[in-house]
Amino acid sequence: MTSSNDTGGYGFIETEDADEDVFFHMEDVGGEDLTEGTEIEFDIEEAEKGPRATNVVRL
Repeated sequence: MTSSNDTGGYGFIETEDADEDVFFHMEDVGGEDLTEGTEIEFDIEEAEKGPRATNVVRL
């Protein structure tokens, strides 16, 4: 994970699988909020505003 907004409850993931950073919402992760540098696995879904991570799982 590359960045997050603690008050907004969202963040972005940098990946080679997408042309731009991938948006995710903390409530999609479950458990404690992710922090920068956390390793995760996820699927990418094309949303109205760009790529969004789904099925986010901590490694």
